[in-house]
Amino acid sequence: MNPSIWIIIILAGYYGLLMLVSSLVGKQRGNEAFFTGNKQSPWYIVAIGMVGTSVSGVSFISVPGMVRENNFLYMQTVVGFFFGYLLIANVLLPLYYKLESASIYEYLQKRFGPKAYKTGAGFFILAKSIGAAAKAYIVVLILQTLVLNQLGVPFALTTAVFIFMIWLYTYRSGIKTLVWTDALQTLFLVGSLIWIILEFGHALGKDIPGIAETIRTSPYCRWIELSDWHSKQHVVKQFFSGIFIALVMTGLDQDMIQKNRTIRLLRESRKNMYWYGFAFIPLNLLFLTLGGIMLTFATQKGIQLPVNSDEILPMLATQGYLNPIVTILFSIGIVSAAFSSADSSMTALTTSFCIDIAEKQDDERYRKWTHVGFAFLFIIIILMFRLVNNRSLIDAIYVIVSYTYGPLLGLFSFGLLTKRVATDRFIPWIAVSSPIFCFILQSVSQSWLNYSFGYELLMLNGLFTFTGLWLTSKPNTTYGNH
Repeated sequence: MNPSIWIIIILAGYYGLLMLVSSLVGKQRGNEAFFTGNKQSPWYIVAIGMVGTSVSGVSFISVPGMVRENNFLYMQTVVGFFFGYLLIANVLLPLYYKLESASIYEYLQKRFGPKAYKTGAGFFILAKSIGAAAKAYIVVLILQTLVLNQLGVPFALTTAVFIFMIWLYTYRSGIKTLVWTDALQTLFLVGSLIWIILEFGHALGKDIPGIAETIRTSPYCRWIELSDWHSKQHVVKQFFSGIFIALVMTGLDQDMIQKNRTIRLLRESRKNMYWYGFAFIPLNLLFLTLGGIMLTFATQKGIQLPVNSDEILPMLATQGYLNPIVTILFSIGIVSAAFSSADSSMTALTTSFCIDIAEKQDDERYRKWTHVGFAFLFIIIILMFRLVNNRSLIDAIYVIVSYTYGPLLGLFSFGLLTKRVATDRFIPWIAVSSPIFCFILQSVSQSWLNYSFGYELLMLNGLFTFTGLWLTSKPNTTYGNH
């Protein structure tokens, strides 16, 4: 049988399993179930699902590929993530549990006012819409190239079916369903990842200890950068960037926190964040191990690798270099990662728009149409990416999206760390100006100083927002707990 047909059959069975889980756990419907999961989710199921949500299909491809240039230095950032998750558990989660709203951005209204509230939610919706669709585009493109081109299926139809499948198992119960389906998808993701590593090892004649020894003695086994301060991979930059990336990409992100808020008790939500943060360390170690073993395999077999590191794993997994099962495992892995990332994003966007922008949290009909609207928006953005057909544009989009989290970092930091009263009408202008100023600073730094900012640009972006808020605010000696 044609391998493409096998992949379709297996992925169809995988999706059928998702629909079965969705039908079993999604019997409670309505906005309360969609937005908060009726606050009945077991913390350990949420922790498993959050691992899958934080790993997109792009991460499945990119993290192994980055080993060629950066070795295992990414682990410096991953360790920083863990400390960021500790801050989220002990600083942000107690704040969010005091809010009555399912949206975390209501804090901005209570602390600053309505313009700050809309600004924060608007930045999230902009970033998440573009970022989530860009990640989905890469996976749809891989599936199209790997399987569906051979069957004559148009890219537009592939995109529409892909997004419709996600909408179908999320539209009734939203986050209540996702807590369980994302946990299942995480298990498939991790299982596929481990199996692919073992297949590369088998092709090299290595068992598990042999794989570990191969990685340890390979030229890629470099874990820490201490000497070059100009390097983006210097340990200080990577570690502190990891802390702030975790704070903004998880702690200030409606997508990730919405899952935590489905847990009834704060202490259990904290426990979820601790375990999720810890689990992220071995997961990324597995991705980097895959990168190390696949590069060693390519070297020993004399395989010419593509210039773009993101193309290495797809090429080795699908071009007949390994057991055909690897192609199927690779397909399951990227689809699991893509589904758990995109379904969560679509649900969080629907939640934020209904509650924060439209203020129709009790209107179930409006919520359903909003969910449909975001599904169509995803399709439109993906087709626009296809029309341009430029991977460098996608990279640029990710950079632009990363800028939008800086104002959120500045807003929340100012609210939590000071008692000053910000001028609400100035906040949208400050939030928009900060990423623009960062972009100018990055351009000038590259041209004049030959220095390119890395992840630390996020911290500068937040600092500019914080400074703008400080300069346009005034003391309030009567301001108490916030």
